[in-house]
Amino acid sequence: MSSLKEIATDKAAAAIGAYSQAISIGDLVFTSGQLPLTPEGQMAGDDVGEQTKQSMTNIKNILEAAGTGIDRVVKCTIFITKMSDFPTVNEVYQSFLSEPFPARSTVAVAELPKGAKVEIEAVARVE
Repeated sequence: MSSLKEIATDKAAAAIGAYSQAISIGDLVFTSGQLPLTPEGQMAGDDVGEQTKQSMTNIKNILEAAGTGIDRVVKCTIFITKMSDFPTVNEVYQSFLSEPFPARSTVAVAELPKGAKVEIEAVARVE
């Protein structure tokens, strides 16, 4: 039976609570929701496009630390505070991925930690 392995990198913001940046088990890696925080813990601007880019960059860096890549993502969940931001979020998100695109859910929420406009989590394969 596979055991849980914590994944951590200094190329993404450190966890700000009781969670890991990611956990791997078997041939899957599950990232925690990535806020648009730089590795130094600063918010990546106020623009939802900039914030989405930082969240996706964090996911990319965490997956690389796990020995996989963003091209191996099979499922993403996106949390946004305004559904009107969806076109911008989708455009930036799509620039990180290629077809066939991962399965995805996008959910509008009332509020995100640290006043972020977007938070993204991913599940990826390790091969």
